[in-house]
Amino acid sequence: MDKLDEKAVNTMRVLSVEMIQKAKSGHPGLPLGAAPMMYALWSNCLNVNPHTHLNWPNRDRFVLSAGHGSALLYSTLHLAGYDLTMDDLKHFRQLNSRTPGHPEYGMTDGVEATAGPLGQGMAMAVGMAMAEAHLAAIYNRPNYPVIDHYTYTLVGDGDLMEGISQEAISYAGHLKLGKLIVLYDSNDISLDGPLADENQDNVRERFEASHWHYQRVDDGNDIDKIVSAIKKAQQTEEPSIIEIKTTIGFGSPLAGTNKVHGAPIGEDGIQSLKEKLHYDEPSFTVDPAVYARFEEIEQRGQRLEDKWNQMMSSYEKDYPQLARQFKMAQEQQCACAITVPHYTVEDGAIATRTSGHQVLQEIAQSMPCVWGGSADLMASNNTNIEGEPTFLAESYQGRNIEFGVREFGMAAMMNGIALHGGTRVYGSTFFVFADYLRAAIRMAALQHLPVTYILTHDSVAVGEDGPTHEPIEQLASLRAMPNLNVIRPADANEVAAAYQLAFSSQDTPTLLVLSRQKLPTLVGPTTLENVRKGAYVISASQNEVPEGILIATGSEVSLAIEAQQALREKGHDFSVVSMPSMELFEQQSAEYRESILPSQVTNRLSIEMASSFGWDRYAKKHLAIDTFGASGKGNEVVEKFGFTVPNVVAEALKD
Repeated sequence: MDKLDEKAVNTMRVLSVEMIQKAKSGHPGLPLGAAPMMYALWSNCLNVNPHTHLNWPNRDRFVLSAGHGSALLYSTLHLAGYDLTMDDLKHFRQLNSRTPGHPEYGMTDGVEATAGPLGQGMAMAVGMAMAEAHLAAIYNRPNYPVIDHYTYTLVGDGDLMEGISQEAISYAGHLKLGKLIVLYDSNDISLDGPLADENQDNVRERFEASHWHYQRVDDGNDIDKIVSAIKKAQQTEEPSIIEIKTTIGFGSPLAGTNKVHGAPIGEDGIQSLKEKLHYDEPSFTVDPAVYARFEEIEQRGQRLEDKWNQMMSSYEKDYPQLARQFKMAQEQQCACAITVPHYTVEDGAIATRTSGHQVLQEIAQSMPCVWGGSADLMASNNTNIEGEPTFLAESYQGRNIEFGVREFGMAAMMNGIALHGGTRVYGSTFFVFADYLRAAIRMAALQHLPVTYILTHDSVAVGEDGPTHEPIEQLASLRAMPNLNVIRPADANEVAAAYQLAFSSQDTPTLLVLSRQKLPTLVGPTTLENVRKGAYVISASQNEVPEGILIATGSEVSLAIEAQQALREKGHDFSVVSMPSMELFEQQSAEYRESILPSQVTNRLSIEMASSFGWDRYAKKHLAIDTFGASGKGNEVVEKFGFTVPNVVAEALKD
């Protein structure tokens, strides 16, 4: 470490607190304490090219899991030459700025993941490391390290206290993800006060018990020791954590206390900081020599990317098919066309989880970049890819991921896999456990990641497992989430269309809600385009304008069609609308929505074995379940809640 290194670190510190002070909002504690480890990583170890960034698949990944320290990341990105200007820094935390309060993927050049909800950034980093290992196993050949990079994340005490961190730590150690390196900003302070008031884990023993490599650097300002530790971590066969002891708010008047965690230090505090650091640059000013030192990051990255591009030119000649597949996958074009089976009435009744399994096999054949798995429910979810190995330390090429009972971790790791690029990932569990996934589903939607959730056992028809396993409010609550397509198919053909939509999505996650019980294959206009529109008339009325409309989803569509016939026998003319996706229906034109649900037809009944919440925009009457479920034989539970033909008829004819 020389004097220029020291000035570069202090520049990162001062720019960060100046941003926070100008915004009158932010978290100066982490940037002041963690700036040396950030500089050590970026200046000496991280292989990135600020001018090409996302266009270089083999770049190292860095995730600031402790996203409240965003000012430090923005200062670093600016100094390193990313498309982030000094003016951007001055607009920190302001509306429509490129420097939002927490890092946002797609908003700021150089940000690899949206972070802030503690623990999720670490799990996403695990997902990125999984993707690196998987792609390397598929594409690398002797003398052709197509994918060969590290994934780094900076975490704090809060990240490691979140339960998701243990899910991620456990799975990463199990997989022996040796190219995953965690920098732990260990400052013994939490937001409310001393960390010892909340947590006294032995971090070393915790990580070593999960098969991680552990190191400790006692002086968080010693750049040389931090670099040495990172270099050593790069050589391990296990994932690595480097615990770096720091002082929160280093150099400020409130250093070492929780009071510097989340509030500006004030103009007097900045002046005091500058004096202690012997830093004399004017506000928002950088010494040209510091910029020059950071240019070394760009120069190193450019050399490595040029070398990689030269290697890929030869790779394309020696392995043309693999090279073509790799390029298509990087561009999210995993197949020229997705092929799926077609079902007829003669195929009989099929549970949509079963037809989903059949459709998945076709998709896996036409899309070699697809992989995924389950939270220890593969046999129940039917989400394995037949004939493919399991993704393990000894078989990273495996396409079946056994996430274990780690639902939240699974969903966050899926986000990391998607962010890494080059594959299409899915995950599965029971629908009722969507609540375990929810925070990570939200992050997928926020980041516009086209991940797929396959959630089975969709209703009270689960039966004997009882209310703990019978979803009620999940459909309504997930439909409320922006940029998430929730699709509940009525039969095997709607399943096939739903899978096509999910695996061809470019910027929206898709949640498929599938049944355990068998459902008949329906006679009607079930096409990809109809399902893409979210709702369509699956069984028309006899007259152009029906007397009423039965609107149903999933297993209840066949019930509605049976009730339609019973109503017809009583002299009443109803149409049946299958509405697999409210979100997709709302995206259609007003003219199309009017053609499916004519405003002049006010007698409408929604039929869904779930909460009635959200159905008011389509119907005034609801056959729904607004209590928890019950334990018993599935058909008896369904009957208990009124999902029978006679009851549908009675509800449809009510005033």
